[in-house]
Amino acid sequence: MSLEEQCILPAIRKMRDLEKLFKSNYTYIVLLDCHIGQLKSIVDLGKANGKKLLLHADLIEGLKNDDYAAEFLCQSIRPAGIISTRGNVIMKTKQNGLIAIQRLFLLDSSALDKSYTLLERTKPDFIEVLPGIIPHIITEVKERSGIPIFAGGLIRTVEDVELALGAGATAVTTSNTELWQHYHQ
Repeated sequence: MSLEEQCILPAIRKMRDLEKLFKSNYTYIVLLDCHIGQLKSIVDLGKANGKKLLLHADLIEGLKNDDYAAEFLCQSIRPAGIISTRGNVIMKTKQNGLIAIQRLFLLDSSALDKSYTLLERTKPDFIEVLPGIIPHIITEVKERSGIPIFAGGLIRTVEDVELALGAGATAVTTSNTELWQHYHQ
């Protein structure tokens, strides 16, 4: 299954949720909070269970978010992909042939304008737009960038998911286990 075929990207914060997802039909899983010492075993366990982990580089405890950290993640940990707000991490991820997901916090018009400039430089494989409950902005970012969009943040209901997907999002990232079960791929 390709990333584009999975409309929900389960995002986990607790290891017990990861164990649940190993039994699910989801292929791609987002790992949000983790300690650097756990990374390798979690990614390897995921691979052994047929899962592809997308690591959120900005949320790994004990890891500085810089070029060296990105190189370490790409070379030593080897997840399916890396999510980050930092352009240098996205570019390093792409250089290493992993899926690069640029996370954008779109708080106001200024943040949106700066994001377009960043995207020109990083050219990620995917963009994660936060908050994911602003359909018209999802549509605008997708049309203007030409890059597939994930919607994340404040997604609480099936209606939120449907509105984001209807606006052009490829998938929705969510830590809401009820939504995982609702879409149970």
